[in-house]
Amino acid sequence: MFFVPSHKGPGRGVTSTVILMTTSASVPTGPEGAIATKNATENTVIDHLVEANEQYAAAFTDPGMDARPVLQVAVVACMDARLDLHAALGLELGDCHTIRNAGGAVTDDVIRSLTISQRALGTRSVILIHHTGCGLESLTEDFRQELEAEVGQRPAWSVEAFRDVDQDVRQSMQRVRTNPFLLHTNDVRGFVFDVKSGLLREIDPA
Repeated sequence: MFFVPSHKGPGRGVTSTVILMTTSASVPTGPEGAIATKNATENTVIDHLVEANEQYAAAFTDPGMDARPVLQVAVVACMDARLDLHAALGLELGDCHTIRNAGGAVTDDVIRSLTISQRALGTRSVILIHHTGCGLESLTEDFRQELEAEVGQRPAWSVEAFRDVDQDVRQSMQRVRTNPFLLHTNDVRGFVFDVKSGLLREIDPA
């Protein structure tokens, strides 16, 4: 099992095992579970999110934190909606920086965020999380050419598609560990999250 301390207040450390993740969003649906579209009398999904925020803000109190993560850790992960990172890692508000994109790829922009996270905001550890059943496993760099054919311009970014998730995690670890802008590269670890079991599997960087 993978354990990580959770912030409960000064001098009060606890441990938490990884748990199975579920989604909790409640939005209006149409036939076969499709999200309902807006007409003259219906709200959009974003309208419902804004309403939820109003309820959240009504009970909100300032936690009195600054921008520096309590656990001095940055989490780089895929944007997949099945990954509830705080629940899975036993994290609470203020514990970490969370950087997410398609595939959890260590792109130039992720390096930008990590560099700011470390140099300006005090983080020292990096955990990289990919997952099973990732959408990037079904794509190729042809995706960029298809976009070019459709809109007349090829994207400057790489798709970062892959076939072997373990090897992609290793590549991500290597990109972090060898980047000259990052101050702290000794505690960099990579994992694959199993979307069926909720468990993390650590990847050997070798």
